Amino acid sequence: MLAAGLLLLSSLTSVSGDGLRLDFDAQMRSRVVATLGAETALGPYTESESLVTADGELHGFTLESRVEAEVSDGLGAGHSVVLTGRSGAISKRVEVSAYPSHPHWLFLRVRYTNGGATPLQVRGYVSDRYEFEPDRSRGEPAFWSYQSASYEKRPDWLLPVNAGYARGNFLGMNADDYGGGTPVIDVWRRDIGLAVGHVELTPKLVSLPLERHGSGNAQLGLRVQREFALAPGASFDSLRSFVSVHHGDHFATLRAYGALMQGQGLKINAAPADAFEPIWCAWGYGREFTPQQVFDSLPVVKQLGFRWAVLDDGWQVAEGEWTPNPAKFPAGDADMKAMVDRIHAAGMKAQLWWAPLAADPGSRTDREHHDWLLQNADGSPRKISWWDSDYLCPAYGPVQEDAAAFVRKALGLWGFDGLKVDGQHLNAAPPCFSKLHGHAAPEEAAEQVPQFFKAIWDAAQQTRPGSVIEICPCGTGYSFFTMPYLNMTVASDPESSWQVRLKGKTIKALLGDRTAYFGDHVEMSEGGTDFASSFGVGGVIGSNFAWPGAPGQKDPKLLLTPQRAAIWGKWTKLYQEKRLVDGEYLGTLYDIGFDVPETHVISKGGAMYYAFYAKQYNGRVALRGLQPGRYRVRDYVNDRDLGVVRGPAASLKVSFERSLLIEVRPQ
Repeated sequence: MLAAGLLLLSSLTSVSGDGLRLDFDAQMRSRVVATLGAETALGPYTESESLVTADGELHGFTLESRVEAEVSDGLGAGHSVVLTGRSGAISKRVEVSAYPSHPHWLFLRVRYTNGGATPLQVRGYVSDRYEFEPDRSRGEPAFWSYQSASYEKRPDWLLPVNAGYARGNFLGMNADDYGGGTPVIDVWRRDIGLAVGHVELTPKLVSLPLERHGSGNAQLGLRVQREFALAPGASFDSLRSFVSVHHGDHFATLRAYGALMQGQGLKINAAPADAFEPIWCAWGYGREFTPQQVFDSLPVVKQLGFRWAVLDDGWQVAEGEWTPNPAKFPAGDADMKAMVDRIHAAGMKAQLWWAPLAADPGSRTDREHHDWLLQNADGSPRKISWWDSDYLCPAYGPVQEDAAAFVRKALGLWGFDGLKVDGQHLNAAPPCFSKLHGHAAPEEAAEQVPQFFKAIWDAAQQTRPGSVIEICPCGTGYSFFTMPYLNMTVASDPESSWQVRLKGKTIKALLGDRTAYFGDHVEMSEGGTDFASSFGVGGVIGSNFAWPGAPGQKDPKLLLTPQRAAIWGKWTKLYQEKRLVDGEYLGTLYDIGFDVPETHVISKGGAMYYAFYAKQYNGRVALRGLQPGRYRVRDYVNDRDLGVVRGPAASLKVSFERSLLIEVRPQ
């Protein structure tokens, strides 16, 4: 029901939700106030919603009215407040909505209307731009952050916000073949966190910039670049955005975001049980592998406890010519099927590497379907730097149909049990200017990337129900919009053990525990033997070792020496004994940025499994999440009894290097 009348406002007004409040001043500037327990204003008033024109940002909207109403939409039943104001001939309407089903979140949409007599040259807009003050009673870093934009340098997804920090976080292309991400940015202090983003159901070309003013406030927000003329009397709406507050690190925000997006229809798939089995990949032999090397490795692979064998890059003629290389598979399809049969006969599942959306110049796709290529504005093809290939347009129907046809062949005719879909170019696509593709707008190529992966997913599950579809975006932050079309994620070429763990926590926040998370080849971890980083976050373990007894050349750094074989066998045995991948990852108990040592915990079978990580640590650790009672503590990796603790406020004196994994079981 509408509130009585429209009120002319010249003072402050507020919009409240469960756990937070937005205060607006007379110029429609706003600030965020957290009301999780003690009321805390997170920063000063800022120009939080602003129209960008050819003459710069349009500010100074005088608040004129406030109207309240009950709402019911795709987010549920809730309450909205509409604030309107004017700056010259331009009016601004800010709708803020709160829903009991989404506590600690407020949702915004802004409408700008040109009330003048001449067109307004719009260049974009800014929403949810807020200042976040540091806690000056604490030292640096004052803030940690989650940022998922994709860059060629592959930065950490989680990192401190140091003095003078700045990054644009554009979710379009930040290099020829690097772009996309999940449209959420989260910044947190030790006591409180602040996040913004959008809740649209398709990828949008937005930026989520974050900067810090010297050693002072952090500023975050959402920015859209969009050039058009707003005609007299015409209006346009912003994307639907959100602001939220939380305790702890980014886990709570991403868990809530994932649930919200699933509630709007982007369902996440549970992985089949065999997706959680240890993985061996033939990449240890490189692109020049031979089938005989794979065959000779299988007995050792099985003996060490691995249950998947992955055929990696090098089996094909070329990117864009996905037929077996005749030098390795002279009988073509028959030889490929025979390889899969050999893997199955060894008691293992078979997975095939594939880099869709890439076509090498001169490949069959390029020769026969050159019109499928994504075109830049000047008509040239868009390059994928890693393979020196060209982009295919993901929004073009024949490209989607051809990908689905390959899936049916790989999983049907050849008999593979899953696909490893690989490439840093998979999160997003550049705008496509091909006139042959019939795009409503060039940006359609980026917005329909999820539809391309839906075609792959649908073909896979129709051909081989329960098949595993892994998407590996090669070091870049995942796009949530492709996640409904996979059932396995991966640390995707981690550059450190820290990345294995932070990616595990982030992905489990977004997807939960029933989508498999693969910690990638252990050889990529620090020291090349750090199974603990995958193990302790509930990740699937894997390796790309090369068997010394196999014929041909091999990378000496990847050889399975007797010493390594003993380590590999120990961890695969522990993996099956504990099966932490079947447990529940409890991501809100520890802050991955501020808590020392870094701690992860999994609940399974009535016990709690804590994993601590540090270069070196000597001191007490808190065992959070326990119920009242006595608990026996055991270092199960080294088979050591560590005594008894009493919950719920338990702690333990420990000393370790790199990692300590313990089981805490009630007595």
